[in-house]
Amino acid sequence: MVLSRVGVIGRTVFLEVIRDRILYLVALFALVMVIAKVLLPDIAVGAENKILIDLGLASIHLLSVVVAVFVGTGLINKEIEKRTVLVLIAKPVSRAEFIVGKHLGLTAVLAVLIAALGLIFIALLAVSGIAFSLGSLVLALLFMVLEAALLVAVAIAFGVFTSSLLATLLTFAVYLMGHLSQDLVAFGQLSETPAVQRLTNILYLLLPDLERLNLRNQATYGPELLPSVSELWGHGLYGLLYTALLLMVASVIFSRRQF
Repeated sequence: MVLSRVGVIGRTVFLEVIRDRILYLVALFALVMVIAKVLLPDIAVGAENKILIDLGLASIHLLSVVVAVFVGTGLINKEIEKRTVLVLIAKPVSRAEFIVGKHLGLTAVLAVLIAALGLIFIALLAVSGIAFSLGSLVLALLFMVLEAALLVAVAIAFGVFTSSLLATLLTFAVYLMGHLSQDLVAFGQLSETPAVQRLTNILYLLLPDLERLNLRNQATYGPELLPSVSELWGHGLYGLLYTALLLMVASVIFSRRQF
């Protein structure tokens, strides 16, 4: 029963976001890649293939982040502002199920979006005769889905107690700091001030280390740069556990809100 209720909420979110013209991003991505394929040989002679792969993966990543942040922060907040949440919580659905269903629905949209963009990108590389590692590309896309799911959880966690604008800003801040968290630790180690070292270590523990889920460089420059299988499993588990923790926090905060 729990899974069926969560599934209904997730399916509703999935269909709603898909109808919201989100898949027009696929056409935009295809257009950008075609233009890049035409222009790069004149701009970067000799390195255009690597740049095209890097640009394609970066574009897929950026589009997924934009959707995760802007749509994710409004998933709960929109229901609260429109007061439709009163109808939903009156039904036999727990608030935790509501949160998880919303998250799974948007994560499914992002998985479909990343898969569609990835297929277009791989087809373009194959048609253009550009050498690439299929396994590395697929792995990088899978980890993009994990990162997108984590960002959706961050967006929901902020969205349950702040406005949409503030939640968006905070989620983008977490995204940026999450990709710089390892650099923060390195900066703290270089500092001779104990307070700075403690602060950077605390930030590293609290913020998600999103660089663990970033395999774009490895997909661009060769599979030999990929982490070991055990490290990949560890990074994937890290992303899943962090996402689950954020959803638990969001559920607790949402359950304490009065409407």
